[in-house]
Amino acid sequence: MHRFTLFLRSLVFTVLVALLTIVWAFVCMLVAPLPYNQRYWVTARWNVTVIWMGKVICGMRYQVIGEENLPDAPVILLSKHQSAWETIFYLMYMPRPLVFVFKKELHYIPFFGWGLALLRMIPIDRSKGKDAFAHVVIQGRKRLANGQWIIMFPEGTRIPVGQKGFYKGGGARLAVETNALVVPLAMNSGDCWPKNSFVKKPGLITVSIGKPISPEGKTSVELMQEVEAWVEAEMRVISPQNYQA
Repeated sequence: MHRFTLFLRSLVFTVLVALLTIVWAFVCMLVAPLPYNQRYWVTARWNVTVIWMGKVICGMRYQVIGEENLPDAPVILLSKHQSAWETIFYLMYMPRPLVFVFKKELHYIPFFGWGLALLRMIPIDRSKGKDAFAHVVIQGRKRLANGQWIIMFPEGTRIPVGQKGFYKGGGARLAVETNALVVPLAMNSGDCWPKNSFVKKPGLITVSIGKPISPEGKTSVELMQEVEAWVEAEMRVISPQNYQA
């Protein structure tokens, strides 16, 4: 596809997402008095619309493999991270309300951060070190007990296609502390929405859901090694062209 066409489609997509975000921030404020699951559903319509616009305008289609692996139990999702796409998609797609663990500064983003602040996420102050993780454990237990799922990106930041970041152990430590199942996720959204790229490319994004891993009898290091091994092996299954070397 011609570069100018890709740029134009990406521009239209970006402008529409920005306008939708402004409108939806006020919608989220209006529904704030509703019970949590109802206002979560309303908030997630933003995600549904953005994923739909990404498909219609930019040609970013998706398929999900392994949906049957999602258990009816407290879960911590640990995912590969290549793009902003999956942070939008997971909240829309997963069968239970999701809890993201993120830096508190995201709340300061106009409109987007305001809507985010109305959800039961776990914002953390990274400057507090060990105290920050203690806060995650306390809040994580509450969220899991309330039927929500926690999602974390062990690599911490978006990783370019074909590369592997350092897998941090926070998610595995949380699973050991709360005795929650871990579900690993592999996905290749970076092929369509590359890190730090304005231009979105058409293509098929594959999200692969692994079988639940129990933390019982494992240290957090062993658990994270198991997650990392599955995710990186699965990346070579769903994106073999990016791992030729």
